[in-house]
Amino acid sequence: MSGRLSGKRVLLTGGVANIGLAILEAFVAEGAVVSVVDIDAAKGADVEKRFGGRVKFIKADISREEDIKAAIGEAAAWMKGISTLCLNAGVQLSGKVDDFSTSNWDKVFSINVRSNFIFVREALKYLRETGNASIVMMSSLAGKRGGAGLTCYSASKAAVIGFTTSVALELARDGVRVNAVCPGWIDTPFNQPVIDFIGGKEKQESLVPTVIPLGRQGTPQEVAPLFVYLASDESSYVTAQAITVDGGIYN
Repeated sequence: MSGRLSGKRVLLTGGVANIGLAILEAFVAEGAVVSVVDIDAAKGADVEKRFGGRVKFIKADISREEDIKAAIGEAAAWMKGISTLCLNAGVQLSGKVDDFSTSNWDKVFSINVRSNFIFVREALKYLRETGNASIVMMSSLAGKRGGAGLTCYSASKAAVIGFTTSVALELARDGVRVNAVCPGWIDTPFNQPVIDFIGGKEKQESLVPTVIPLGRQGTPQEVAPLFVYLASDESSYVTAQAITVDGGIYN
């Protein structure tokens, strides 16, 4: 542990699996204490046990405003404040635009966009108290480029970028930095909906070398260090950015 996040009190959403778990591992390794907000109670109990007193799991359905408010209050009470808000939780649903249901559209936006707004609004009183706070939101390469079969997901992640840059400008004088991370193809089960849409795993594996200049998918452990940097004081002059981690696709 090098202590790059020593003293940081982090609220992390979606931190029990995939990229979120890699972020949690990196945050704890760098000295942070972390309140993990997720809906998966079994995995949440596992991470809390694994990291002992450094991690507290808080079960919440982030599509519900009352759950978000309760989670923030519980996290702030346990950590005696919040200095870093890491909004990683999300959902991905695929489908042709003419087949996509309104209910699924609303579900994606509720989790990927609306929840971020509520978390930021409700956590601001704690973040402003630190004088040097950081908000890091998970967006996606899809939010910059779009993708066939991902109209809803892409639109939601583009909204995250717009929210990130706007709220960063609004909060800069309050000592709150706000940035987004935009991963491309990262090898996790989270991408299964788009894999199914393009024709399955074999199709995806044949496509990857042709569209990614580095010739492979990334790993969660290759995304997590950027979250550490943006949460740390090393990035004290970085705000209103949407930084891509995609092996060179976006150029």
